Amino acid sequence: MRNGLLSMPMENRFYNAFDAETFGGARKPDYRNAFQIDRDRIIHAHAFRKLQSKTQVFLSGEYDFYRTRLTHSIEVSQIGRSICHYLRTRGGPMQPDFHIDSDLVEACCLAHDLGHPPFGHSGERTLQELMIRWGGFEGNAQTLHLLTETIFQNESGVRGMRPTRALLDGVLKYKKLFREYPRPPQNHFLYDAQEPCRDYVFGGTAIPRALHRGENLNLFKSIECQIMDWADDAAYSINDIIDGVKAGFLTVERVEEWAAEQALGPEEEQHLDRLFHAIRTDRLEGIFGARIGGFIQSCRLRERDNFMAPRTNRYRFELIVEDSAQREALFFKRMANDIIFESPQLQQMEHKARRVLFDLWESIWRNYVERGTRVINILPPHVGRLIHQARGREAKARRICDYLCGLTDGTIVRIYRRLFDAEFGSIRDLY
Repeated sequence: MRNGLLSMPMENRFYNAFDAETFGGARKPDYRNAFQIDRDRIIHAHAFRKLQSKTQVFLSGEYDFYRTRLTHSIEVSQIGRSICHYLRTRGGPMQPDFHIDSDLVEACCLAHDLGHPPFGHSGERTLQELMIRWGGFEGNAQTLHLLTETIFQNESGVRGMRPTRALLDGVLKYKKLFREYPRPPQNHFLYDAQEPCRDYVFGGTAIPRALHRGENLNLFKSIECQIMDWADDAAYSINDIIDGVKAGFLTVERVEEWAAEQALGPEEEQHLDRLFHAIRTDRLEGIFGARIGGFIQSCRLRERDNFMAPRTNRYRFELIVEDSAQREALFFKRMANDIIFESPQLQQMEHKARRVLFDLWESIWRNYVERGTRVINILPPHVGRLIHQARGREAKARRICDYLCGLTDGTIVRIYRRLFDAEFGSIRDLY
């Protein structure tokens, strides 16, 4: 405070007007900067609150202490902010007036799972199967769809939250379109209709031909997207292990059986010893929480040259993560996949996700698309209108997908039971 007035924040030269421009029209300015508005709009969005009832690993609502998509997103955002602060303390190119904006990275991290459906990865794989003939389903593409199309959507024509170019780019883990693959892909793509969003992110600059080869375009990410991606890896590679132990999936005995079938080197043996020590001394969260700090401090920046670097510092720098940290995260992700995700209990959830989503899809398609008119009003009126107004079967399929993807674990199970369980139903518990 100076002369009774709050001092103004120092300008951050890392960003320019190109980064802060908003997709879908200008926003009314207020006391916040553009990236703070991005973050606040995500936090207060209905789609964000729904994440509290969407599966991360274990079915949402089974126990209070398991992570949900919401708590996972909050943890990722904390790691993302900490990476920004750590890089700023390292000096070098980062200075008090030239640094990666932690509010922007926080917004990217909070938004990164908005497009994921109920039942976790099981639900995502099922929707991928249902939508493969209609342009595909991809969780990250769906996040972009929410930010630009369905958040704040109303019948007066307002669509999306008018995000900044930097936020849009920050959630674009993948930039290759569905049609640009030689065969229909299962994941890692944008919807074909999102090509204007990709063009907007690049400011209309033509994408070099070399980036269209293989997965090059999907690997071409802004610095904020790279930080979000590593924060996500750091969070779930460690926290899935913690939840797995607390759920009884990861015991010393099971991990020893798994390790006996692996060709482990000295480094991986050390990771195992640390895990066994944490379990036996009941210090799992403390010991493994410290590994998050190690993952944060494994980061550094490096300058790079590419076709976007002259326009924005977001592409002038890239995130470098120490190889040892990447290997550790990969080791624990492999362990979680083999012992937890391939377990009969999680496979049963996969079976349930397929049954619920396939049956609901068939009922909606039959009543709202196949016969051309609604036979039975099984959907909320505004959803039925959106499907009816969509032109062509692909567009109608996308509306059905949007509806199913937006449901929480509990809601979709209640709807399923109301439609298919003759002994279940309550007019007081509609949606």
